Amino acid sequence: EPMTRLGATVTGVDASEKNIKTAMTHALEQGLDIDYRAGTAEGLIDGGEALFDIVLNLEVVEHVADPHQFLKDTASLVKPGGLMIVATLNRTAKALATAVVGAEYVLGWLPRGTHDWSKFVTPDEATAGLKAAGMDVEPATGVSYSPLSDSWKISSDTKVNYMIVARRPVE
Repeated sequence: EPMTRLGATVTGVDASEKNIKTAMTHALEQGLDIDYRAGTAEGLIDGGEALFDIVLNLEVVEHVADPHQFLKDTASLVKPGGLMIVATLNRTAKALATAVVGAEYVLGWLPRGTHDWSKFVTPDEATAGLKAAGMDVEPATGVSYSPLSDSWKISSDTKVNYMIVARRPVE
């Protein structure tokens, strides 16, 4: 939604039809023109989808069966010179304590069972997957929550949430 407000042409893809219907309703209420699709990265590839300038993998890689293959597949959708941004959770004790126990069981921010800590992806694993897909990868950047200000900020702490920016080289 923010990308659309900034003037980008946006395609939103989610494997959950329920999530897509909710997003479509929200976009309609906001008067936003977003191409929402229930589907997968593999479906986009098999359908011969045109390559994208930017692919945002935000809070999804920790939910897929094969993160390495998912990163490879989604990277193949980035045009030369384009970017991919990955945001996910690190597989650390701190992430288990805060993202699973804290967010799901103590604070109730997410339904219990939303995350399986064993499926979290370390920055090294994400970087390796992106490099194997032919992407140039920047070092991971942390994203930290401050309960005092009730806000998120970029930080050097990658132990819970982190983001990685990767670029498809121009051939």
